[in-house]
Amino acid sequence: MLENIDLTMIILLGLAAFRLTRLIVYDRITEFIRRPFFKEIEETVEDGTVEIYFTPKEEGVRGWIGELLSCHWCTGIWVSMLLGGLYLYQLPFSDYVIIVLAIAAIGSIIETIISGLIGS
Repeated sequence: MLENIDLTMIILLGLAAFRLTRLIVYDRITEFIRRPFFKEIEETVEDGTVEIYFTPKEEGVRGWIGELLSCHWCTGIWVSMLLGGLYLYQLPFSDYVIIVLAIAAIGSIIETIISGLIGS
């Protein structure tokens, strides 16, 4: 199976891994997944506003998962293994998941570029 992988699939898998990693580590929509593994710390800034920080819990498995979810490099490795496995095992939905995530990654990259150009 690995002998059949080409540059196009490597790029698609890379884009899919990028998007899924950002979804898990940063996006608000998946905050409910991260919440059990983090403790919330509130700090009042000099101007009176309150900033909220999340730090991984310190104990056991929850702490370990919290550390994993707070590191996009670490999460990216696990996501890459998952997507690579989906590709290698050719499950019925594998190609669809990889392509959708790759398309979403391209869209997010374009949005970031456009937002940077127009300054919003």
